Amino acid sequence: QVELVESGGGSVQAGGSLRLSCAASGRTFSSYTIGWFRQAPGKEREFVAACNSYSNTYYADSVKGRFTISRDIAKNTVYLQMNSLKPEDTAVYYCTGRSSVVLRTTPNEYRYWGQGTQVTVSS
Repeated sequence: QVELVESGGGSVQAGGSLRLSCAASGRTFSSYTIGWFRQAPGKEREFVAACNSYSNTYYADSVKGRFTISRDIAKNTVYLQMNSLKPEDTAVYYCTGRSSVVLRTTPNEYRYWGQGTQVTVSS
């Protein structure tokens, strides 16, 4: 069992930066793939980035070069550094986990979900 708690959301102007954190509990966290998804009002939940236990990463094209996912095994925490933010990045961001090293991009392939944290980017 893995519990995930996000933090670090907030409001920022376009071009700014935020760092989201996902604190995980559970003995097997280090072996999990952790992903970030986001959902804007009226839109489907979409993949943002994922990182597996080998520190392999994968990003959505829309955030590639601007966002960086990383993990601190000792702290049981995964981070999403978001730079050069755009108004279209505005959404609720969710941390999620799956017990596999295979990086996936669809929500139904992830079992554990946090409650989400709001990110708002103004123009």
